Amino acid sequence: MIQARRMTVAAATVVVLATAGTLLTALPASAATTCTSPVFKRQFFANTSFSGTPKKTDCDNVIDQNWSGAPATGLPKDNFGVRYAVTRDFGSGGPFALAVSGLDGIRVYVDGVRKIDLWKNTSTTVSKTVNLTIPSGKHTLRVDYVNWTGSARIKFGYTPRTSATVDTVKPLAPTGASVSYDKATGKAKLTWAKNREMDLAGYRVYRRAKGSPFGAEPLATTTSTTYTDSTLPVTGAAYYYEVRAYDKAGNSSSGTADLGVTTVDRTAPAVPVGLDITDASEEGGLRIGWSAVEGAASYRVYRAATENGTYTRVGATDQPSYQDASAQVGTSYYYRVSALDAAGNESARSVIVKGARRDETPPPAVTGLTATPTEYGFALRWDPNPAHDLFRYVVYAGEFVGDPEERVCYVHEVEWLGADTTSYDYTTVPDGEERCLFVDAVDSSWNSHYRWTRSPNIVTATELDTAPSEPTA
Repeated sequence: MIQARRMTVAAATVVVLATAGTLLTALPASAATTCTSPVFKRQFFANTSFSGTPKKTDCDNVIDQNWSGAPATGLPKDNFGVRYAVTRDFGSGGPFALAVSGLDGIRVYVDGVRKIDLWKNTSTTVSKTVNLTIPSGKHTLRVDYVNWTGSARIKFGYTPRTSATVDTVKPLAPTGASVSYDKATGKAKLTWAKNREMDLAGYRVYRRAKGSPFGAEPLATTTSTTYTDSTLPVTGAAYYYEVRAYDKAGNSSSGTADLGVTTVDRTAPAVPVGLDITDASEEGGLRIGWSAVEGAASYRVYRAATENGTYTRVGATDQPSYQDASAQVGTSYYYRVSALDAAGNESARSVIVKGARRDETPPPAVTGLTATPTEYGFALRWDPNPAHDLFRYVVYAGEFVGDPEERVCYVHEVEWLGADTTSYDYTTVPDGEERCLFVDAVDSSWNSHYRWTRSPNIVTATELDTAPSEPTA
């Protein structure tokens, strides 16, 4: 309860005094003796009226003495007085118990007001305990003791009453609070001054995110005057701390002023989701889109030629979409996207999406088509089509309809042929009719020259007439 004493004295001669079961080492001193609170300043008088100059002055951290003779050189063994005094800070104050016992006379004062009076010569030990409330701040305790005759004994103590039903005074808020933040470790260290409450139980540390209130439960509880928070998220967000003192009765002080820190940002944003690809051929390229990521300042787009190939960054954007203008028509590409925050933390890459630009360029018209009449119909021959993505040929055949001056070639599909075919035998019943024919080229994107242009290279040919001139019997 009472700290070890520290003495500042002018003399240096050590005197050992016998006490009740212990040895008390005291340093004689002049009137200039000062004792650091909460140590008592003790004065010895050679009378019971505390008059004149003290015969000795020293410091005593505990009032608990038992003298069988003179308490010090130059003092009588009877009819002497000892005065103890200390001025200390009681913090927020509250209920205290003052307890004394001894032989012979004892008086206790608080700020000069007598609280205990056992002032009589007795042959038996007397004792008394007084409960009282001490206001907050600094107050002076004084104990006067006299021994008239016989044994000399004095014991005094003052202690806070810590029952929750008695003590309803909350402690003072801690003072001198500060916080420092280590960007290298991401830890915040709080420090504050020691609270002056005698019934202090400890301190509670609270933390909140900016814009949020402090929670009901503390971040930590400690009896120290420092605390290091190693649980701060490293997200670049702002946080605030406060420290509260609490006593043994469970009363809690108000909090210190908010202590703010802004953390370093080492946390990457979430991975982009919802990826899709659309053909942007009119604008040129492929457009990759995704859902916006909270906290993302930009995005990176990666591309590979195969699903499990090496993904190379092809672009960056601050929007949740990107147009890959370098994507070539007819080529499949694989994409992944990552998100970056303002501190440069990059998320993991998204799932893979595949896309290809739509081919809207049909092959050129088939050239060199010839139709040679045969006994079975026509033998068709044509030049190989130069389209690199040629997929097939489609043979069309028909006949002319309408007036001779405005004839129309009315055709139908005859056959689908492979891209490596440049001939076809078209069978019909040769009856001398004039026919119209053409061959269409189709690429792997199902682009048809005929369907895109409606301008095929039509050839006309007349069938052989193999029908008998007379009906067959």
